[in-house]
Amino acid sequence: MRELGAIVLVYKILTQSQWRDTVAVGSFAGSPDDKRDGFIHLSTGPQLNETARRYFSNQPDLVLLAFEQRGLGDALRWEPSRGGALFPHLYAPLPAANALWVRPIPLDDGGMPVLPEGVIRC
Repeated sequence: MRELGAIVLVYKILTQSQWRDTVAVGSFAGSPDDKRDGFIHLSTGPQLNETARRYFSNQPDLVLLAFEQRGLGDALRWEPSRGGALFPHLYAPLPAANALWVRPIPLDDGGMPVLPEGVIRC
């Protein structure tokens, strides 16, 4: 998944409360699912819609964080997951200072997360 010279973004969906706590302590140690699996689950742009639909439907007050993969160092590994696709998994706390941006994720009338404009999906 690494391309020389290319900027590759990876994303994490958190609640606004989780993000506030992350900023306060400087890093995100993981959700209960992350801690169970031993790494922080991240997604690429094309993986975001399905991740949001499967795991964050009907959850209000969500935010989307973007990170440049190179800024996460060697703790970021690309491993097969859903359907055999390679997903970014971070084997370290997620540093708040490395977030390129944070944007709210509203829900549509059916409770589905609506990703912010400009997120690369393909």
